[in-house]
Amino acid sequence: MAPVPRLADSHTTRLLVFAKAPVPGRVKTRLMPGLTAQACTRLHRRLILHTLITATTANLYPVELWCAPDCTHPFFSACAKRFGVGLNSQRGTDLGERMYLALVAALKYTDHAIIIGCDCPALDGRYLARAFDTLASGAPVVLGPAEDGGYVLIGMCSTTLAGTQARAIFEHIAWGTQNVLALTRARLREQGLCWHELATLWDVDRPADLIRLHQSHLILPCA
Repeated sequence: MAPVPRLADSHTTRLLVFAKAPVPGRVKTRLMPGLTAQACTRLHRRLILHTLITATTANLYPVELWCAPDCTHPFFSACAKRFGVGLNSQRGTDLGERMYLALVAALKYTDHAIIIGCDCPALDGRYLARAFDTLASGAPVVLGPAEDGGYVLIGMCSTTLAGTQARAIFEHIAWGTQNVLALTRARLREQGLCWHELATLWDVDRPADLIRLHQSHLILPCA
């Protein structure tokens, strides 16, 4: 069943999509040398488009595209025009700080905010709806675990951000490793926070994931 449109409640929630600029040699590098730098970049673009299609057609809440290193790449401008999303530049020295600062910015104006990346084609509108419903029901934090030991989604309430040392949740984590989720759980426990975990999904980071992507029969948009 498709998620119920909720844009009337847009003041309560934001969906933040994190994406890197599609620059050859700087994206999907763990897929090389099986794929060329250009092929990695094309796949990266297609995954971003797939994620934005999922996020916007779910018709849940307003979507913002958070861009690294900034919003100046023409691809981001084209995405903003095509999908009607706002553009924001990521700030911070590592992924953890960038996510924390994005949540701080979003939660100044809304009750709940969720961050997703663009590496998980299995993430769909129903998954997003469950994440939003989890926060709306009172969970301080929601996580979407990834099979590789990371996570594909993290969401937080404004009261959680205001009432804890939320920055610590994102500190001293070796991003891109199989320990990300375990360390995040440990940080949440240290802060005395409860959290809810959604179903575990797979993402596209390593050569074996390309086989799974092909076998999934998911059709990514052309870039």
